[in-house]
Amino acid sequence: MDDGIRFDLPVDGKVRVENSFGNVYAEVWANPFVSVSAAIAGGMRLRRSPILIDNRGKLLAITVVNSKLDPVTAIDITIKLPRSCTLEVSTTTGRISLRGLATTAVLRSGSGDISASLPKPIDAIIEARATRGAIRTTFAAETSADGHLLQARLGTPDKTLDLQTDSGQILLEEASDTYAVGSTKPARPELSGANNASRSAGIPADPTGTDELSEGDVIRVDSQLVTLNVSVIDRGTNRGLVGLDQSAFSLFEDGQEQQIVQFDSSAAPFDLVLLIDLSGSTREMVKLIREAAVRFTRAARASDRIAIVTFAGEATVVSGLTSDRELLRQRIDAIDTARGDTKLYDAIEFALNETVKDGKKSRRTAIVLMSDGLDGTIPGVSGQTGSQRPYEEVLRQIQEFDGVFYTLWLNTRYVALNPEDTQPEAFDEGHDRMKAMAETGGGVFYEVKHLEDLAGAYEQVVVDLGTVYSLAYRPANKARDGKWRSIRIDIHRSNAVARGKRGYYAN
Repeated sequence: MDDGIRFDLPVDGKVRVENSFGNVYAEVWANPFVSVSAAIAGGMRLRRSPILIDNRGKLLAITVVNSKLDPVTAIDITIKLPRSCTLEVSTTTGRISLRGLATTAVLRSGSGDISASLPKPIDAIIEARATRGAIRTTFAAETSADGHLLQARLGTPDKTLDLQTDSGQILLEEASDTYAVGSTKPARPELSGANNASRSAGIPADPTGTDELSEGDVIRVDSQLVTLNVSVIDRGTNRGLVGLDQSAFSLFEDGQEQQIVQFDSSAAPFDLVLLIDLSGSTREMVKLIREAAVRFTRAARASDRIAIVTFAGEATVVSGLTSDRELLRQRIDAIDTARGDTKLYDAIEFALNETVKDGKKSRRTAIVLMSDGLDGTIPGVSGQTGSQRPYEEVLRQIQEFDGVFYTLWLNTRYVALNPEDTQPEAFDEGHDRMKAMAETGGGVFYEVKHLEDLAGAYEQVVVDLGTVYSLAYRPANKARDGKWRSIRIDIHRSNAVARGKRGYYAN
């Protein structure tokens, strides 16, 4: 019998694990449920568990929120899960070890090693990238000349394995008696809490449902977790403030102070999506747009991953999320003009949906939109049908977006010589809507009056992202009544102010 906390999961369910404070050990087994256990280095006992588990039926999200511990304290997660599910794991410096194959497994680490022990025969599509590390396998699979990339289609593939680390090593082997390459399977860890000194931290839930978990036990189950991304600005200099810790923040919902249960400093990495307008109004500017996008990728922090999406009539993924700057440069260099009416709002919806797919929410997320705002649905835009998705609906989606939404308004104004040309009021409306989207999305609106200034605006976005802190709390008001909840954040520092979303609808 397994001695972890048990959770039922549908056949097509997804398990997402994010641990910025230690290692993740994952094993695929034949049981239809998920088992989770954890260990704190040194057997430290806590009044509250640092593990949040949000069970949403088809999605089981496990997050380590080690805000109350010394930063060097390691917290390791061990998880067992069914073959039929999707697994997404993200660590910062911690190691990821996988034994077995789920339907899909996406493993990401900043500087940690990743190892996978795969059952024979290996029937899977495997892609592995170690940007500054190396890849080793014990079976036949070719890596790139520099040893940083492996792409393989083995057997009759019905599984997918995607591994990526920036500076760690990737080890792939056929299954053996070891849990991971070169090490025996570790003893199952335990998580010590305030009220469980006399019982194991991993006693399984009673199948009858009578075993209850108290606040001090292994997990805290979140029915609702509100995440906020805020920049902290000095009023005097209008510059971002970095280096603040959680104690510098107080958070209020509808005037009532809330307990912050998760905190990411401004140094935490982002997943960045560049959404670039290539419609007719920007067609003559593609070369400068490409150059500006390349400068953005170079200015971004090495730990940030970047995706590129372009649009006119349709949205196109030029590059998925990657930290490989050379690959991004090559993909950007291939960008060309696009055909079709300007469907700005449909493209935004596409980008927002992309951010919640394939594990992209394992990190903080930001969308950076570059456009003149001229969706074909705006009255006075010349000869276009525009988006199917109305502007008001997209604005609501941006408001509900967990990340930060930046807009760069590109000035493409020209003098209307006849009624068939795009009219001045249409340009004004596009400008105003771009500004409203940034304000709603908690980001910043930039006016790019001359295309030559675009690269500088992109670089300013990178600077601003470096001042963004992320906070999460569980509202004391549990009602899901669809009403607006206002949020206020106070900064305990002279002359400092927080900039971000002002609230949410409790749906």
